This record gives sequence, structure tokens and C-alpha cells, in this order.
Amino acid sequence: MDISTRAEFPAGPAEAYGMLTDEEYLTEVCRASRARDFTVTVDGSTTRTQRVLEAPAAAAKFTGPTLDVVEEISWGEPDAQGNRRGTITITVPGQPVTMHGTTSLTAGGAGSVLEVSGDLKVNIPLLGRKLEQSAAPAVLAGVDVHEEVGRRWLARG
Repeated sequence: MDISTRAEFPAGPAEAYGMLTDEEYLTEVCRASRARDFTVTVDGSTTRTQRVLEAPAAAAKFTGPTLDVVEEISWGEPDAQGNRRGTITITVPGQPVTMHGTTSLTAGGAGSVLEVSGDLKVNIPLLGRKLEQSAAPAVLAGVDVHEEVGRRWLARG
């Protein structure tokens, strides 16, 4: 299932990138997503969060009440304008759920625009498409949380 969404930040791409790759910012994102437990690592231009989240109702009967969700983003070098592109991978260890996609951070909107697009797959015969449809809103909400936390983060200066 194709997923595409965006977030806007009131800062240029260089400042927004600094935020998106800051361990403290990512910790705030994990807390704001109501993760029951989480870990955050930043290794240069690669970020990784692992969160224990409440399972969507449609999936909970298959997965149990929580899901362990791992999100890894690897950013490329900036272009002459400071814009960046990267890859994003979301996995759910122990479950047949993956999303592989791309992300970009470009000048625009109120300062910069983060765009995320990818292919969400739930590899369960007959039920996969329905579970993809129930999981998609959670993926989209994750980008909304980044935007919400990012706006507060940037407002603090």
C-alpha cells in the first residue's frame, strides 16, 4: 500500500535536519507518540527509534496489545541549497510488516517541508490488505507527531 505524507517546520532545511537528527528531539517524539518503552540512537546521518506502541485494534487480535516498531532513517548529503534526501525503513520485529520508502527535506512552506513516501506491506495471505489499511493511519500519525514536536522544539530556539 502506497503511503505519502508531509510535515512543515518553521525553519530552513539545515536547522530542521539538525533537529530531526538530534537524540533529544527524537526522545520527545517517542514520548509524544505515547510509546510504552523506547530507545533512540543517532549515528551520524542515520537515526533509529525502537518503540513499543499500542497495536491498532484490527491488528491486536493477531499481534497482541502492543507492537515493537523500529524506524530507521538514513539521510544523504545536502545539496547546494541544503535540501536532503534519504531512505526510511519501518519494521515490526516478529511480525510480517515492513515499510520501505524515501524521505526528503526541502525548503518550502513555513521554512522546510519533510515528505515521506513508501510502500507499506503486511505479508499475511487474505488479510494483508485490510491490515495495511488499518496500519496506514498509524504511520501517517507518526509524521504528524514529528511536526507537532518539531514546531514546539523550534519555538524554544
